[in-house]
Amino acid sequence: MQRERYAHGQPRALSLRLRCELRWTVKANASSCLQAEEAEGLTTPSCSFYFLRQWGQSPIHYISTGREMIKVGTSGFSFPDWKGTVYPTGIQERDMLPFYEKELGFNIVEINFTYYTLPSQKSFAAMSQKTSRDFEFVVKSFKGMTHEIWDKETGGKIDNQETFKKFKYSLVPLIAEKKLACVLAQFPYGFFPNPENFGYLQMFKEEMADVPLVFEFRNQAWLKERTFQFLEKNGMGFCVVDEPKLSQLMPYQPRATSEIGYFRFHGRNINWFNVPTSVRYDYLYGEKELKEFITDIKDISKKTAKTLIFFNNCHAGSAAKNAAQMAKLLIEQ
Repeated sequence: MQRERYAHGQPRALSLRLRCELRWTVKANASSCLQAEEAEGLTTPSCSFYFLRQWGQSPIHYISTGREMIKVGTSGFSFPDWKGTVYPTGIQERDMLPFYEKELGFNIVEINFTYYTLPSQKSFAAMSQKTSRDFEFVVKSFKGMTHEIWDKETGGKIDNQETFKKFKYSLVPLIAEKKLACVLAQFPYGFFPNPENFGYLQMFKEEMADVPLVFEFRNQAWLKERTFQFLEKNGMGFCVVDEPKLSQLMPYQPRATSEIGYFRFHGRNINWFNVPTSVRYDYLYGEKELKEFITDIKDISKKTAKTLIFFNNCHAGSAAKNAAQMAKLLIEQ
């Protein structure tokens, strides 16, 4: 059954925005937005509950109680198929990031284009200028630092020290503005937990110096206590993933190994290996599914200084919808 994406003939992001005009003053009022949606027959919320104002001050863009801080966002923000579902139909690409923050209410985003091409300082400076002082970025590391690290002829590790230098240099504008939350390094299935690769992780840490790191593994062999102890000893974060429960993929393992807790939701499309990459992430989590993670998220947030949650099921705007829904559930539960 296809989930409804429109309300009264208007894109849901716009329709709901009219009801969320920064009118709320306390957390309890968040339920009024959901009730309005339910009255219109909408199945999932599409606005972020970060629109809440706390006692008439600036809108809060995170969930914080004492030491705990939880931030929710999406893995990317610029997608053509978000037009009409998340963004207004005629929005220009240059206006998507400001809309993402100001209208949807998110104040953190995961940048993934950096996997395919080395970014420039100019690109990050422009992004920084489009966002507020409290906005943060997670930057995915370049493929030359995680995937294309072996010499095709000899099979040995290549010297990619210059790649690390260029990548870190590009981050300077975000670091200067204190907007870099961390760097996410995702390693391929063929990256096994052997002495050579443990050494590579150590070298990765040394090359990035004081830049916070989170590692995402694709091979289940890494899910051993030795791995968690190694990451914790070296102050490296572990990326908790949720993805289809298929034997070739990583199982869900909620652990924290640094001051940053990190959750990445890829969706549960069981056709993961049988569809083009462009639709692999075509999945919308239901509320019951999202509730399953609340306890683990809050448990990890108590052990870390900051817990970051990103939805990578970006097809047709599902990530934005689920991120808003997760934020609401974290406030209510």
